[in-house]
Amino acid sequence: MPCLYISTNVNLDGFDTDSIFSEATKAISSITGKPEDYVMVLLKGSVPISFGRSTSEPAAYGELVAMGGINKPVKRQLIATLGTIMEAKLSIPKTRFFLKVVDISTATGSKL
Repeated sequence: MPCLYISTNVNLDGFDTDSIFSEATKAISSITGKPEDYVMVLLKGSVPISFGRSTSEPAAYGELVAMGGINKPVKRQLIATLGTIMEAKLSIPKTRFFLKVVDISTATGSKL
């Protein structure tokens, strides 16, 4: 089950978060090859973030954790695609979005 957790300093009031959830879920499913029914997306807004010494410019931090299916090309595609979604939906520049991608099956050696 891939799980994406995004924290942003953007106040989410007035934004269409349903479209963010939908687009992120579809992108993660498509890129990782996992069914959409197993993708989890969490989005938290109004989180104090300092990025490049600025606390007022829009920024976001994300972590995507998955069991298998993650390699270098997949990571690159996830970062690019989710960065595009953050930019289009929340006006967060790609240069102010950091995504950590972790495959827990390789990190722990587990093949559950």
